[in-house]
Amino acid sequence: MKRTTARRLSVSLAAVLPALALAACGSDPKIAGAPGASGPAATATEDVVSAVAKSDAAAALLPEEVRKAGTVRFGSSFGAPPAAFYPDPATRKAAGIDIDFSDAVAKVLGLTVQREDAAFETILPALGSGKYDVGTGNFGVTTARLRTIDFVTYIDDGQGFSVKKGDTALQPVTDLAQLCGLTIGTGAGTTFESTLNSRRNVCTDAGKKPYEVKAFSDNGALLTAVQQGRVDVQMSTINGLRYQAAKDASGVRFLNEFHRLDVGFAFAKGSKLTPAFQAAVNQLIKDGTYDRILRKWGVTDSAIKESQISPPEHA
Repeated sequence: MKRTTARRLSVSLAAVLPALALAACGSDPKIAGAPGASGPAATATEDVVSAVAKSDAAAALLPEEVRKAGTVRFGSSFGAPPAAFYPDPATRKAAGIDIDFSDAVAKVLGLTVQREDAAFETILPALGSGKYDVGTGNFGVTTARLRTIDFVTYIDDGQGFSVKKGDTALQPVTDLAQLCGLTIGTGAGTTFESTLNSRRNVCTDAGKKPYEVKAFSDNGALLTAVQQGRVDVQMSTINGLRYQAAKDASGVRFLNEFHRLDVGFAFAKGSKLTPAFQAAVNQLIKDGTYDRILRKWGVTDSAIKESQISPPEHA
């Protein structure tokens, strides 16, 4: 397969990122604000958290020292919508699926969130050191992560691909061997990077040129690389790629889903917080807040029936 000739888009990064931070308005039914299979979405500014009530039963599952302190420390990764982002960089007011769920769970448990913006790849190691109580960053539940991390699930997202708009050379990816000889852009420290690196042999085993993996710590830089043709294909979250592709200014096209993953709050292995967080998520499912959050961001197809603690990775 020949690589698509790079052509610099006229849209600058400065113009694209503010647009991506807004609620999407494309035709994809799974994008916030778009009508379709996911049901009517609320606006991305709707408050779906403040009315959440405390559950004494869920709060009783917290360790005594946490109940007395009344706070929970989150290490949170911010990047592209709809997971966690800053719609207005000037105010630094956080928004997104991760933000709504963490704030809603804290209200159920009667806790105040102390949130620190942290680089994605630093959060999971910091849980083991005790720097944070909980980590958020659209963390997928994988077999490798389960060796050192416990999870409390709250949505089902996963891995997908997108390409530069107008690029029709690459068909939906069902086998990584389709990517041989191409350059793939993805996020540093993500399941996407580890999946790609662990399966490079699919190309050499087939006698083909290996694909190249370029990992980016900044989502904006990755988007620019796709726009400018410096990477042939982008691998990231299904919800994030759909949201991005719904914006005409993004210059990218969603290609396909590749592998679904449960997404959860991340904890140090053996954390005593997991039962309380699981009960809180299940309370949100029961009282309807859960559905309202998913509808707000247009991702009702990512719903789970009940929260689980460290389930096995999806087959």
